[in-house]
Amino acid sequence: MTIPALPLGKAADGTPVEMPLLGFGTWQMHGKTAYQAVRDALEAGYTHLDTATVYGNEAEVGRALKDSGVPRDQVFVTTKLPPDRAGKERATIEQSLQHLGVDAIDLWLIHWPPRRGRSTQLWQALIAARDAGLTRSIGVSNYDADLIDELIADTGERPAVNQIRFGPALYDARVLAEHRDRGVVVEGYSPFKTTNLYDPVLTGIATAHGVDPARVVLRWHVQHEIVVIPKSQTPERIARNADIDGFTLTDAEMTAIDGMGRHGRG
Repeated sequence: MTIPALPLGKAADGTPVEMPLLGFGTWQMHGKTAYQAVRDALEAGYTHLDTATVYGNEAEVGRALKDSGVPRDQVFVTTKLPPDRAGKERATIEQSLQHLGVDAIDLWLIHWPPRRGRSTQLWQALIAARDAGLTRSIGVSNYDADLIDELIADTGERPAVNQIRFGPALYDARVLAEHRDRGVVVEGYSPFKTTNLYDPVLTGIATAHGVDPARVVLRWHVQHEIVVIPKSQTPERIARNADIDGFTLTDAEMTAIDGMGRHGRG
């Protein structure tokens, strides 16, 4: 699998940080199921794993990564800080590092906006963690443009990434433009939950390329340079979702899928 990556800037040590456009999500996976799914994903060629403190599976993700034999520097690892850990940010990331079995996280996100007026405090803690080398890059999740602007105005530091719910039905050209104008990478979660995979637009395009509609959705994200993190517990589906570099959507096909969103033509 050859999937491009997007630059996120540089880590505290000056090395460049690149985020693969296709990752593997682990929400709602626990115990042996989480461990085996991550092992299957790494075997299928994924080089990007997404977890979070509240998922309760960082230890399983870390153990699967270690047991896989894939070199640590070849896998991009994301985890997330719950906003109710305000004041305990350093302890939380140190616990995440221990569970994951890594020296540094590649991307640490604020999982969702805290109560009004507390975002800046959390964001300053993430900046400090990045500067200390505990995470190579930092970002947010479930933020809108106004909240991102608040962080930038208060600290002069923009999030590298905003992870939001995304898929063809949620496509909004204005939202993408807002992020790109600010230099923030959009990462989409729940790509299939937000999508009717039986929509004729998707099934028609899938038939034309000899693939399933799920891979059309993933390919659409990648060609828009939107990071996408599908999840599955089925080895065959995990492998199938990873196989998206053997075809390319045409401009007309991309436009047709954009049109599935309420704001697709905005």
